[in-house]
Amino acid sequence: MTAAFGDFADSNGLEASVVDALRKDAALTLSFVAVDGSAIVGHVAFSPARIVNGPPAWFGLAPVAVARAHRRRGIADQLIRTGLETLRTRGAAGCVVLGDPAYPAYYARFGFEPDPALFVAGVPAPFVQRLCFHGEPPRGEVRYHPALS
Repeated sequence: MTAAFGDFADSNGLEASVVDALRKDAALTLSFVAVDGSAIVGHVAFSPARIVNGPPAWFGLAPVAVARAHRRRGIADQLIRTGLETLRTRGAAGCVVLGDPAYPAYYARFGFEPDPALFVAGVPAPFVQRLCFHGEPPRGEVRYHPALS
């Protein structure tokens, strides 16, 4: 899936290695792929996200990839929705994502919203978005697995 990230301005080319590191550390909670024939054309990953002094059972959404030739067909949408529903049915409290505030509607369609009460060290506040499945929205610093830093 490295090729799926290659033409994004914010890609560092390491997304596939992030997924490998999450797997290696048994920190890849969910991983879904989309296939076309025998080719993987999309992928989404979810891993634990700790909110310092916050409630347990929060997860981070990242990375998401769809091969260029298969974009704009709803593949990422379906992968994300499947992952979020799976987290919800497994009792997760919620999910966080770093989303570009220049495209607020992208993650909003899944229920994510920016939350200035949450922050990730070194990341501008408008990028941090959360989706609560139950309970009060958390407050504090979000810490992802080191592979996502």
